[in-house]
Amino acid sequence: MAEAGRKILLADFVKLLQHEAGSRSGEDSEDVHDMRVATRRMRSALKLLQDYFKVRPIRAYSEALKDLARVLGNVRDLDVMIANLKQYRSSLTDEWQAAFEPVIAGVEKKRAKAHKKLVAYLDGDHYATFISDFGDFVMQPGKWARPVNAEEATPYQVRHVLPSLVHERLANVRAYDNVIDTADTRTLHALRIEFKRLRYVIAYFSDVLGNSGTDFVESLKAIQDHLGNLNDVVVAQEAMQALVEDEDFDHTTSEIVYEYCNVLAQRQADLQGLFPDVWTRFNTRAVQRKLSDALLMLR
Repeated sequence: MAEAGRKILLADFVKLLQHEAGSRSGEDSEDVHDMRVATRRMRSALKLLQDYFKVRPIRAYSEALKDLARVLGNVRDLDVMIANLKQYRSSLTDEWQAAFEPVIAGVEKKRAKAHKKLVAYLDGDHYATFISDFGDFVMQPGKWARPVNAEEATPYQVRHVLPSLVHERLANVRAYDNVIDTADTRTLHALRIEFKRLRYVIAYFSDVLGNSGTDFVESLKAIQDHLGNLNDVVVAQEAMQALVEDEDFDHTTSEIVYEYCNVLAQRQADLQGLFPDVWTRFNTRAVQRKLSDALLMLR
């Protein structure tokens, strides 16, 4: 498990480094997104693998990745918001599009500040130290791994341990069954995180779980996209409220912002209303059989 985990971490570490230059330049917002995803996956992997490595170094890596995820997330959330604002602008009349420009400009100003903080973090000593130390860790087999006595009946191989790890995360997801019908956005956001952890553990070990594992991950992506869209809408409403308080918009612009918030509120209601059906599809035998078939590959 330790060395399989090292392989997983190395792959995402490479992706993180590949998108660092683009995240610095800010030319393509997808670089920030992809770097953030790699960071999240590594944080989740470290949590999953913590029993197989020494505590102190893993805790330090997790804290560094948490800090990196925060500055990346601040930029990414605003990128998503700007894209959605521009899409909404295209539905307005020419007159209202002009009146809506100060709203987009206000969010872009916040994005510029967040990006400046991201670049400063990437230029800092804390990040440089993490990159150096973590690079050594993922490139040296055995480093920080807890010793294992292969002559004892100790579960330490992937085929020994993975089924229980998967079912633990599946249990965390299934635990929401009793609250789905009345779940608020905070609860659904927590469920989204649990789905992400389940998806990651399957994706990490896709090499040994076969096509059924890949198919199950695709089913999880659909659910995550639904919950992700819901989270984006909730975040956007909060950001619009803060923007109105910070900016001195004229009457027409304020009126458009109010209408946009109404659109967001309706979108939130629609997504929440549709989710019980999405949840039901996830729990069908057809979907769950994909996971069962994938775990049968571990022999």
